[in-house]
Amino acid sequence: MPQHNARCQLYLVVESDDGAPARLSAALGAAKAATVLIRAPEGRALEAAAAKPLVEIARRSGVAALVSGDAALVRASGADGVHLGSSKNPLAEYQAARAALGAENIIGIEAGISRHDAMTLAEAGAEYVAFAAPAHLKDRDKGRERRNEFVAWWGDIFQVPCVAFDVETVAEAEWLAQAGADFVAITLSAGLSPADAQAFVVAIAGAIGAVEPAQ
Repeated sequence: MPQHNARCQLYLVVESDDGAPARLSAALGAAKAATVLIRAPEGRALEAAAAKPLVEIARRSGVAALVSGDAALVRASGADGVHLGSSKNPLAEYQAARAALGAENIIGIEAGISRHDAMTLAEAGAEYVAFAAPAHLKDRDKGRERRNEFVAWWGDIFQVPCVAFDVETVAEAEWLAQAGADFVAITLSAGLSPADAQAFVVAIAGAIGAVEPAQ
């Protein structure tokens, strides 16, 4: 996974329904991505059998592949690491994942709403710290504002990369890239057609400058 630098990169979140392989292939053929995160659609658990083909598609494009939430799935699926969501004790979650995976795998983690937690996770060795505005929030506008504030704060001070999650529009992506996000994460949702996924990726990649096609 690329290290911190001045150029924002694309991070793809793909939901593992039956159409995910075609959707991910179309997206990766349209623009250069740095990372693919594989997660289950809402209300379902991610399984290794569903993750494996998506890991392979990412690998063929030279992209790091992560699985969501479960460090045990990393080896079962052949992924490069795990992304850990927000929790009440993110440092303990990170430490447990690192103990399970060792130093060779990527571990990225959401910092929730605590700047102290974000700094602690970076100091502990997380490959990246994520700031999000998930759909379940009662006040999405407030969540986006907080995510944006955290990204701008982080980009000015820290060397550990940060990822801005739950980016839904070109305007959001452009603002976050300019504010200092190292990665902008967009979701290729279950049911999205390959053509729509491709168009979405092209638009976001253009906004952040990640327009080089995958090889």
